[in-house]
Amino acid sequence: MRTTAVAATLLLLPVAMYTQDRPSGRPFATRSEAIARNGMAATSQPLATGVALDILKAGGTAVDAAIAANAVLGLVEPTGNGVGGDLFAIVWDATSRRLHGLNASGRSPRSLTIDEFKRRGLTRIPAYGPLPVSVPGAVDGWFELHSRFGRLPMEQVLAPAIAYARDGFPVTEVIAQYWQNGTDVLRDWPGFADVYMPNGRAPRKGEIFKNPALANTLEMIARGGRDEFYRGQIARTIDAYMKRTGGFLSYEDLATHQSEWIDPVSTDYRGYTVWELPPNGQGIAVLQMLNILEGFDIKAMGFGSADYLHVLTEAKKLAFEDRAKFYADPAFTEIPVDWLISKEYAAQRRALIDMGRASPEYPAGDPALEAGETIYLTTADSDGNMVSLIQSNYRGMGSGMTPDGLGFVLQDRGELFNLEQGHFNSYEPGKRPFHTIIPAFVTKDGEPYISFGVMGGAMQPQGHVQVLVNIIDFGMNLQEAGDAPRMRHTGSSQPTGEIMTRGGTVNLEFGFADEVIRALVARGHEVRHTLGGYGGYQAIMYDAANRVYFGASESRKDGHAAGY
Repeated sequence: MRTTAVAATLLLLPVAMYTQDRPSGRPFATRSEAIARNGMAATSQPLATGVALDILKAGGTAVDAAIAANAVLGLVEPTGNGVGGDLFAIVWDATSRRLHGLNASGRSPRSLTIDEFKRRGLTRIPAYGPLPVSVPGAVDGWFELHSRFGRLPMEQVLAPAIAYARDGFPVTEVIAQYWQNGTDVLRDWPGFADVYMPNGRAPRKGEIFKNPALANTLEMIARGGRDEFYRGQIARTIDAYMKRTGGFLSYEDLATHQSEWIDPVSTDYRGYTVWELPPNGQGIAVLQMLNILEGFDIKAMGFGSADYLHVLTEAKKLAFEDRAKFYADPAFTEIPVDWLISKEYAAQRRALIDMGRASPEYPAGDPALEAGETIYLTTADSDGNMVSLIQSNYRGMGSGMTPDGLGFVLQDRGELFNLEQGHFNSYEPGKRPFHTIIPAFVTKDGEPYISFGVMGGAMQPQGHVQVLVNIIDFGMNLQEAGDAPRMRHTGSSQPTGEIMTRGGTVNLEFGFADEVIRALVARGHEVRHTLGGYGGYQAIMYDAANRVYFGASESRKDGHAAGY
């Protein structure tokens, strides 16, 4: 009788009162934002988010929290990052009231020349093994950030990662799947299985994984500083390992490495100033796409409409042709960044878009394999400092090259060089390769507004643009903007030299209407549903009126946002 009475009562209620299962009422799965006053962290793994909050509560700055979280992620999410990879960051400093950019990407080995690739009959740099290995920049990046904006000693900042590495942690679901994928490819490279395949296989969801070798490495870094990694025992171990396994990365390459503080570049999009880092990364592709889209009434088109998805795809194609031609290490060639991100150039490119037809190809303007997993995190502290940080091995777990007794794999970022002589991104010794990982920041009227990122190779600029359009044009909140279904266009020309397939493919997550898909096909787009490859999003928004932080982290990854 009780059940019947409840059912009868529900039948009398207005439909919206019991069918709406989310506060937003959006037609896709989402959840509430995290909201807090004193500090916020958003990462792709819950243990890392918890560590960041612990550091903030102990009096650490947003930078201290970001470094601590990144160190933990290198352990708990080795499928995307680690001390063998590179790092980029944008920091809002509340004292100077300005943004600071850090390029902590490493350079190619000085003893490896393009002639060596030709001698081996290679037309592109291999994905794995010793040849794509470049200098790991992450550790130097930590200490550059810490020296300017840190407060707690590095021993305290790295202590949680050391403890988890020594005592172990339970592997989470999404990471477990990526780990299995990584071991399928990398198991035979020297040292890899010893670290990442206990009992001869990848750890499964819920199993405890320990990495005592990484604990020892992090302890050496905490005690000896960045020089322990680049000039001390760690550098000598890497040098000996690479010599033994036929590699080229040397002690000298590590000893001469240094990060670079750079000025972020920006464009205005409907009253919001969007900031990215200039090349050798791909951040300015975001600015180019936004400049093109600004000339359309995106709001009137509506989220998920055929018109919106069409212009988004065409803007991406246009920007990525320039990306393939121009984006490279600015120390080796002059890159026309100011022109590429100008409104005048965007107007020229926008004029090439036909609203009724998908273009099979666009020429680059006149002024790769995109793989893998990365981690993105963002933190904010009680003083108003905010950090947007991204870090990666490339291709998920990197090159497979795992130096003896150190507990981490070296990155394979050098794969993204081009072997074509004279290309902006052509391989040269001591050069930084084209980079896919990009942190982002948004200011409004000179005040900090959103720190965010979307990880995942060539998806990153596309993801940045879609998140921003969701917030600015479609009025979504911070969490909804990341949870909304995404588009990913593949097939553009690559900085590595591959040429686009004509027109490429529009990959869609489930959630777009059938009539929209039919309309895109009618315009000449090749459309398909794919389950993965849409990135992983974290964000923090500052509400100046209420003086609170909003945090968001999407369900495509294992992580979450939390504050206090």
